[in-house]
Amino acid sequence: MKFYAENGTLPPMTTNSSFKQIPVRIAPKPADNRLHWMRRASQWGFVILAILVPVSGLFRIDPIAGAFVVLDRQIWWSDFFLVFGCWMVLASLLVVAYSSIGTAFCGWACPQNSLAEWANHMTRRLLGRRAEVSLGGEKMQVAGTKNRLLNWVLLTILLLLPSMLFALVPLFYFYEPDVILSFIIFRDDARLAPSLHYIFLIFTLVFFVDTAFIRHFWCRFMCVYKIWQHGFKTRQTLHVAYDKSRAEECAKCNLCRTACFIDIDPKDTDVYDTCINCGECISACNILQARKGKPGLLSFRIGVHEGAAPNRRWHSSLGGLSERLRWTTLLIAMGGFMFIWGLVSYQPYHLAVYRADVEKADHIQDYRVAVSRKLYKDASVRIEVQGLPEGSYILSQSRAEFDSVGRIDINLHVKDVLPPGIHGVLVKAVADDGWQDSFRVQHFVAKG
Repeated sequence: MKFYAENGTLPPMTTNSSFKQIPVRIAPKPADNRLHWMRRASQWGFVILAILVPVSGLFRIDPIAGAFVVLDRQIWWSDFFLVFGCWMVLASLLVVAYSSIGTAFCGWACPQNSLAEWANHMTRRLLGRRAEVSLGGEKMQVAGTKNRLLNWVLLTILLLLPSMLFALVPLFYFYEPDVILSFIIFRDDARLAPSLHYIFLIFTLVFFVDTAFIRHFWCRFMCVYKIWQHGFKTRQTLHVAYDKSRAEECAKCNLCRTACFIDIDPKDTDVYDTCINCGECISACNILQARKGKPGLLSFRIGVHEGAAPNRRWHSSLGGLSERLRWTTLLIAMGGFMFIWGLVSYQPYHLAVYRADVEKADHIQDYRVAVSRKLYKDASVRIEVQGLPEGSYILSQSRAEFDSVGRIDINLHVKDVLPPGIHGVLVKAVADDGWQDSFRVQHFVAKG
């Protein structure tokens, strides 16, 4: 028979003598390690999300046009509401993240940190538990029984393969999935840049150097995200809290500090420290204390004042959080409205008429009709000229045919048959999908 001990005490037993003869073994309550696996799921989920964003067309970059693409729409600076609304939402969300969850992004989502953890894990397995890449530059302590060429080769391969995999992720932001497939299987594709293999090699080298040598040194001293968030982090921000009232229970224990791969003491965190809120110290303490049937001494806390009454803690937390989110929530709402309005009012085409470079004496008789397509779909646009007599002008072509985004220039030549003066010319573009726009120019004819 097995009983789980709560607070180190046995459940009450009956006085029946038959029960006294049953052997009783006190088993520790199973440790709750969900926090660790939730973080692992979050890390993998973020990597998958980073790939799905460009693959789904939500956001990517067109290297040929040199433009951002949102929902298969080419974004120009003239699309003010889309551009400004998007940046307003992103900037406000960053402020919210900085002030509420602090560096949780580093511990739960950052791909660089995920790679560093993978590198640490494989290094310990193949070279020994003390084989660490030191931030201070100390020599790695490789176990004598594992200091073999095969182990070093395996470690190199296991660090190189994820580096090659992560090096593919940035390419999805510049090329469509089928183009990336052509790149992977070495299939000829006219859409691939000749230098793409060199670019991929550079990305792989950067990830490999980061994984093999830099690792968490980046988190502690080089991460821009941590530098920015210091301007918004307060004591109300998410942090690891330590139950000092039970300090005697961990007087000789150093498990939480050993579990911390950033090499800090989780029992003594500060507002501006290198903690990345990964929660590994919390999981380690929970596992150890669960053997005694007790909860861990470490926990995540948002805005809870030390010594506050339990019934006031959440009130203080929510109050402080709402104060920080008040103005950022308004900015997020405004930015979201602008972004949605930008999508609704988005113009899939652009029409402009310029004076052509071709001149005849002092008279300008040629104009360039520039029709641009901003959606990555085929389309057909009809060009009409109004305000000029029939037969007094020549269009190089009456329709602009698009198979994707791009720009087509059509030459408009005005014959030298018009009387002197200013002639208003209206160039109109009508697409088969219903869009239409016009551009007005003033054509001047001097006296003979």
